[in-house]
Amino acid sequence: MNKGSFVISLDFELMWGVRDKRNKENYGDALIGVKTAIARMLGSFKKHEVSATFATVGFLFHKNREELLINLPNKKVNYTDKNLSPYPEISTYLGKNENDDPYYFGYSLLQLIKESDLHEVSTHTYCHYYCLEPGQTLDMFKADLAKAVEVANREGVQIKSIVFPRNQYSPEYIEICKQNGLTCYRGNEEHFIYKSTNGNEQTSFRRALRLIDGYFNITGYHCYKYSSIEKTYPHNIPSSRFLRPYNKKLKFLENQKLRRITQAMTYAAKNNRVYHLWWHPHNFGRNTDENIVMLEKILEHYQFLKLKYQFQSITMKDLSKHLITK
Repeated sequence: MNKGSFVISLDFELMWGVRDKRNKENYGDALIGVKTAIARMLGSFKKHEVSATFATVGFLFHKNREELLINLPNKKVNYTDKNLSPYPEISTYLGKNENDDPYYFGYSLLQLIKESDLHEVSTHTYCHYYCLEPGQTLDMFKADLAKAVEVANREGVQIKSIVFPRNQYSPEYIEICKQNGLTCYRGNEEHFIYKSTNGNEQTSFRRALRLIDGYFNITGYHCYKYSSIEKTYPHNIPSSRFLRPYNKKLKFLENQKLRRITQAMTYAAKNNRVYHLWWHPHNFGRNTDENIVMLEKILEHYQFLKLKYQFQSITMKDLSKHLITK
């Protein structure tokens, strides 16, 4: 590939991604807002002819509680911290279906994404699996991923890429992905503050630096050469930037956040590199208007770079496919 590429991946998870940290009372409005957020994001993507990879928790492939409960993996994940697993008492806290419980079910949203041939549906593991947390094993991950691939196939989705929850992974887990036919994954930025760790190893110092880095360039552009991606397999298509949601307290830094992203996009376009932006749909579930305004500005800049430098929008799966077949 002799032109730069723009990759967008979204961690589509609903309550499964935050259930150990938040609840319906303090975050339910953001999860309810995902329905509007996804519809508006899809509208913006269509308008600007931008493709995205929707890394989807496998549970969201099910229409209702009954269907989900008869499709649990034969070996369920078991963490030392019991709060991390969704399986204990799962039948007691789930509603009947999406109408009854839009916090945990999102089948209609998955269908909306699938309707567009612009986008890729990939996996965010079956149960939002944490690969580096104490207590879980490789065999548990194998069972989880196999079930994610199985239920996706049933829906006509062939899984080729993965985004690891909480960005936790190691070579052994990537090898299991390869054994299941996956060709690529989203790795982390190449800097110590983004290193893959479990929750206990995260520090407030590193979190503070990541926050600052979201607005000011302290770690670089994180744009990647095709040759460096090609050397890995499954292909590591690393993150360049997490698109932080609108924060009223940091409203005065919104233009700086935009500049941080667009400058790196321009660098990628000029130097024929890959720029990879990501976020969660629930990040847009609150302050949806403000977040869509930011997304529109980013996509407008993409259009400018597409015209000037032939910058191209591509999914994770298609980027990997091109590197395999070139």
